[in-house]
Amino acid sequence: MTTQDRSPDPEIPGKPTSAARTTLSHIMTGSDTNLLGTVHGGVIMKLVDDVAGAVAGRHSGGPAVTASMDEMAFLEPVRVGDLVHVKAQCNWTGRSSMEIGVRVLAERWNESTPAVQVGSAYLVFAAVDAEGKPRRVPPVLPETDRDRRRYQEAQIRRTHRLARRRAIMELREQRAAEGFED
Repeated sequence: MTTQDRSPDPEIPGKPTSAARTTLSHIMTGSDTNLLGTVHGGVIMKLVDDVAGAVAGRHSGGPAVTASMDEMAFLEPVRVGDLVHVKAQCNWTGRSSMEIGVRVLAERWNESTPAVQVGSAYLVFAAVDAEGKPRRVPPVLPETDRDRRRYQEAQIRRTHRLARRRAIMELREQRAAEGFED
């Protein structure tokens, strides 16, 4: 076999969804509040990015960087004294990218009531090598019906992301051809 016959990226074995699933918990304090006295959305977003980055790194087996945050939904306010649990898993993988789904739950630190979902997000991470270049990631292997549903939904979101990017680039090219400067 010659060097040209070998694939530059040998097949990487897949990893089950549970291999990288991660939860980050944090008690919200007064320094986390906004002008309304509830926890600042940016604080929650930082926790979301942190846990998603941990999942991406664990799944890919190395460094991964945030490429995009598709959607961040705030469903309920978070208050000082809430114990926030940020749960994440790898929903889908491409060649070097991964969609990480995140659920944000909150409960009072001193009560035994069930945690309530207060937010959710979808982030795309790209695995990178030491030079910052994209590197291959293992395929994610959904284990449960819920994992399979999340995988399928992630494929839909990816299709929409790519279509949106393509439509925007076409519009910009059209405007440039018509003499508009942005």
